[in-house]
Amino acid sequence: MAGMLRVSRSRGALSGVLLVLLGIWGGLIPLVGPYVHYAYTPDHAWTFTTGRVWLEILPAAGTLLGGLILLASRFRPMALLGASLAAASGAWFAVGSALAPLWTNTVAAQGFPVGGHLARAMEQIGYFTGLGVAIVCIASVALGRLSLVSIRDATAAERPATVTRPAATDPAPAGSTAGTGSTAASPAATERVREPEPVQVSKPEPASAPMRRVASSAAAPASDSPEDSAATGETVSSS
Repeated sequence: MAGMLRVSRSRGALSGVLLVLLGIWGGLIPLVGPYVHYAYTPDHAWTFTTGRVWLEILPAAGTLLGGLILLASRFRPMALLGASLAAASGAWFAVGSALAPLWTNTVAAQGFPVGGHLARAMEQIGYFTGLGVAIVCIASVALGRLSLVSIRDATAAERPATVTRPAATDPAPAGSTAGTGSTAASPAATERVREPEPVQVSKPEPASAPMRRVASSAAAPASDSPEDSAATGETVSSS
């Protein structure tokens, strides 16, 4: 279960990069936009107002931080937190200007777009509405990908859980002495697969020369002829 809380960085890498880029855009465009006449009033570069800080720079910082967390974190809850922070910041880009009259007396805390009709529409899209919608969409995709536990994540989570357990050692017999210094090995550690040894059939060796002579000398008395036996008998009787 704990292994499923980890996720690969590639899961939210693309979304994190896009959120970082959109966060940089949302924080820098109100400060450098007046250089190209793409701005809200006051249309002066590097000018900070209360509405600009609360409605543009603050959500831009939230989007940037959420994208960095999503890009760098391998811990699933932390990556989900980064995506959620980016989504909330994008929603604030989209609806913050409409909620600004709740805490300020100014009619338009964000200022007024400068330029013609087309320029004003592009400024509204690039500063607030379109930027916020794009951030929310990207963060939502990241949330969906991070909420899903894929087969690869489950396999990676189960892999560290497989631990090779050491084989249990058998208790030493009662008659064994402790002073021998040898340890009893477990059956699982000592058991080996032994191949059957080939049976060697020994051939009878030929008898050597001395053995032949002994055998011939032992067989000589038994092979005496009847004449020799009769002669021997006559000699005994005559004597």
